[in-house]
Amino acid sequence: MSDLPGYMRICLNTGKLLSLAILVSGGIVLQILACVLYNNWWPMLSVLTYVLLPMPLLFFAGSNDSVFSESDNSWVNFTKFLTGASTVGGIAIPSILKHAGVIGWGAFAMELSSYFVFGLTVICYFWMGDEDEYSIL
Repeated sequence: MSDLPGYMRICLNTGKLLSLAILVSGGIVLQILACVLYNNWWPMLSVLTYVLLPMPLLFFAGSNDSVFSESDNSWVNFTKFLTGASTVGGIAIPSILKHAGVIGWGAFAMELSSYFVFGLTVICYFWMGDEDEYSIL
């Protein structure tokens, strides 16, 4: 990509950011529609996991260590554990609500779709983070 002119690189990077913004907005719309269409606001409980998911990474992971590499640091391992627990909670909360009969199949499907759209957004962000312009991890 270094052989492209500067204006072309900026245009491509703007398109990548735009696609991330569209994915995040699509996940938010699915999350809200799961509540509004079925007149039940219990599915918004899974938003807590979206808020809590990056917290261990922000508080415990060092800026020098990569989350994907093996480490002897106990704080980094604790961070990976808490992040994994929050990730499982993102699927578990709608599943428990469906099993308890609090939400229907439609809201459950929209909740899981929202979760996977947010997951796809994070994967695309990490893919974009390999480039120098947007790398913060």
